Amino acid sequence: MLPSLLVLLTLMPHAFAINPGIKASLSDKGLKYGSHVGASWLLEKTGQMVIPDVAGEIDIGIGTVHYWLTSMKISQINLPEPTVTFMEKVGIKVSMENLNVAVHGNWNTKFSFIKDGGTFDLAVINVGLSTVIQLGSDGKGHLSVANVQCSSSIGGIDASFHGGGSFIFQPFVHFFKSKILNQIQEKICPGIEKYVNDLESQLEKMQGTTANKTQKKSAFCVFVTSCVRPCNVYHCVPVSFQVNRNLSIELPLVLPPIIQSSDVEVDLKGVFYGARNHTDPPFAAGPFQLVQQSDLMLTVGLSEFTINSASFAYYSAGLLQILITDDMIPKASPFRLNTTSFGTLIPQLPKMYPNMLMLLRAYAAQTPTVSFHPDTTTLNVFVSTKAYGIKPNATYIPFFRLDMNATLSSKFFISDEKLSGSTALDNLTLTVGATEIGPFQTESLQKLLQIGIKSYLLPLLNSKFVHALVGKVDIRLQSTQKILHGALPLLYPGFFLHPYQRN
Repeated sequence: MLPSLLVLLTLMPHAFAINPGIKASLSDKGLKYGSHVGASWLLEKTGQMVIPDVAGEIDIGIGTVHYWLTSMKISQINLPEPTVTFMEKVGIKVSMENLNVAVHGNWNTKFSFIKDGGTFDLAVINVGLSTVIQLGSDGKGHLSVANVQCSSSIGGIDASFHGGGSFIFQPFVHFFKSKILNQIQEKICPGIEKYVNDLESQLEKMQGTTANKTQKKSAFCVFVTSCVRPCNVYHCVPVSFQVNRNLSIELPLVLPPIIQSSDVEVDLKGVFYGARNHTDPPFAAGPFQLVQQSDLMLTVGLSEFTINSASFAYYSAGLLQILITDDMIPKASPFRLNTTSFGTLIPQLPKMYPNMLMLLRAYAAQTPTVSFHPDTTTLNVFVSTKAYGIKPNATYIPFFRLDMNATLSSKFFISDEKLSGSTALDNLTLTVGATEIGPFQTESLQKLLQIGIKSYLLPLLNSKFVHALVGKVDIRLQSTQKILHGALPLLYPGFFLHPYQRN
């Protein structure tokens, strides 16, 4: 269950910048939800659990009996809801009482030259467990997880042997009980150690990565320090994640996790980079504070810095450009990408180059920037479009370059438990940046462009804003702090997203 309790915190791993781009907070409510999910997960996995073999010997007064308990599986379990709490400045404490387990397996004994075997049923009654998982940072921005405290208790056991000459050994079961009880109890905390280790493999499956010790500089690390036997356990999962073939994001910790009695908060670098060009953006993250929401499970604060770093990564990689040809325009459109159609907007063009196909190359002239405001999010884009004529021999003739500056604004809201949004065009200006065909006016072109954006592009964009959500979400506005509160479609009800302005 421990991996499930920690899974909400695992994608959080040193930033070399002072201020974080992303903040995340898991509340006590979220922790308890994770505990519930973890208990359900553990209950489902009990049938697949492999219980280590138990071997030993016991003096029954008339000699020594050697015994082996093998092929043990859980046949029944009564798993109470665990109690999970935050331990301030330490981590998470997990406690469980009154756990009852029934185990079925095989037994073998050797007494002098007499060997025997059969099956057995073992009931372990009133098991108690308390463990403390320490959350920290290794000083290099990796989130460290250590099992620093573990204790267990067993109220008692009851064993019944079947088959073979078990009726001979059944009277001596009381000799075995205390021995078996101690052996089982000695294996509980090492079992917790194993579950902490299993956190690594669970994360690898989630993220599709393979961890190894060579990745220490950019990895989520799991340390196990509560070992009954000597151990050297060091597991890492990368903290630089490939978003797509062109973009990656780095999520190392800026500071160690801030653990309070009611929640845990992590500050992440949260910067995007181009997959082939690891260039830092020419701007820094500004400070912000995460508003705590005790009634929500997971709260995330997202700064302008993080989003704009993605924009810069795409821009610096030269990916914000597109070639537009006539065959990309809907066939039903009366306006074609040729000099004849453009003649209504630029009269001299068809006279100089009659009935010639055209090609447009649109590209970002500057990095697009996003800004968060009290009730809206704005996007400012600078686009240049170079127009060419296509000769019969497939060579290009440069015609002109248009420079456009546009500002769009978006509002987000919840409708029928779905995150929806609405984007509008606030401003658009179009100027001639360069021309090889002589001067011309842009008013008609600007009006045509505005019509195209409002009638085709914006409806298409707005339709992409609707995402199905699982459970209840919240959207709130706190204009006094100039924070736009939104929600994202995650699997955890009560997820809360805060986009933050730079200071």
